[in-house]
Amino acid sequence: MIPALLIGREGSVGFPGKNLHPVLGRPLVAYPLLAARGSKAVDRVFISTDSPRIKQIGREMGAEIIDRPPELCTASALGEDVFVHGYRTIRERTGTPIEMVVLLFANAPTVTSPTIDEGIEVLRNNPGYDSAVTVSRYNMWSPLRARRIGDDGLLHPFVPFETFGDPATLSCDRDSQGDVWFADMGLSIVRPRCLDQLEKGLLPQKWMGQKIYPLTQWGGLDVDYEWQIPQAEYWLRKHGFREV
Repeated sequence: MIPALLIGREGSVGFPGKNLHPVLGRPLVAYPLLAARGSKAVDRVFISTDSPRIKQIGREMGAEIIDRPPELCTASALGEDVFVHGYRTIRERTGTPIEMVVLLFANAPTVTSPTIDEGIEVLRNNPGYDSAVTVSRYNMWSPLRARRIGDDGLLHPFVPFETFGDPATLSCDRDSQGDVWFADMGLSIVRPRCLDQLEKGLLPQKWMGQKIYPLTQWGGLDVDYEWQIPQAEYWLRKHGFREV
């Protein structure tokens, strides 16, 4: 069995109500649900949440509900722990061997059904891979460009320039260090071993395991601030969605 597991909680500090915010006339959480429901390979869809409204939307879209425990509903709770709890609940509830798990976030709309099916096929054809995840190229956010504000109130390199090689050869060209790919949180398809042995995974998203296959796309993101909504709408329009 291949279940999809979507997580999303009630509270949000940076963007209150983000998971339910209207995007092209639909709540944000509807988009990953649509992707999971449209996948040819996903057998059942589950939502782990404490939100009554998300539960209602999930039921209307054919998802099964997992009540997210209070200790996993705080601002400091880690997504990896929510995924592990949901996975274990699915395993106990269904009593069915799980081939892999499709992991989704309620605030990450940039995922499509064909991408889910592509990732599942990649993992089936490559047993040594731990996961397949969507990544987007953001060269403008190269770690070479990252800065921090020091105790003196001035900007300093976030990562020492020596990390990138000879500082004398570094360029202001954003593409000079090669493409910079970020896991955009749209999709993670993982084998059960990644969740059973979470401590063995790579930081910062340990649920992805060690051998991670990139499902490349553009413009992917998880929405944490209201100003990101136009980017999400642009992406969705480019992928065939229209206002409802």
